[in-house]
Amino acid sequence: MNLTFDVLENRFVRLEPLGETHKEDLRAACAADPALFHDLYPYSLLGQDFDKRWNGAIAADRAAGTWLHYAVVVDGRCVGMTCYIMPDAVNASVEIGGTYYDPAFRGGATNPASKRLMMGAAFDAGARRVVYRVDGINLRSRAAVLKLGATQEGILRRERLTWTGRVRDTVVFSILDDEWPGVRDRLDARLATFA
Repeated sequence: MNLTFDVLENRFVRLEPLGETHKEDLRAACAADPALFHDLYPYSLLGQDFDKRWNGAIAADRAAGTWLHYAVVVDGRCVGMTCYIMPDAVNASVEIGGTYYDPAFRGGATNPASKRLMMGAAFDAGARRVVYRVDGINLRSRAAVLKLGATQEGILRRERLTWTGRVRDTVVFSILDDEWPGVRDRLDARLATFA
């Protein structure tokens, strides 16, 4: 697998490597749903925590190449982010996660269009496996991943400590390279239904 970190674009979204030009739009998008960070996310992107994460983990992840953060841009504005996590070239596997969208961009074309681009790029680069990991109590995200065409593999019980101190169960999903053509075609048909 030779995964590159290029701009990805379709008629719904443009995924750009996350940078300073996206910072304030992303801050505003995160502030639009504070309850989500308190209840479901393993880290906070609210208030002062936004700057700590931006200057700390996001910068360190980018430098190390362990997380490749994309800004999700719609009509010229960053409305969220999504990431490739821990690309594993040897085992031809990559996780897609770290996803957040402004509430106004949930339930429409933004997520399936973003994930279509990322999965397409990953499989085109030689991935055998794309993984999604979702907090067990995040029913909306679990349903969204299934709707993308992923298969639930199992639940890692009490797997991660969140920033609020809650210990979460993590649900693991995957799509394999031989499943991708069918998943891709169903996803393209779904995207065709959006205006």
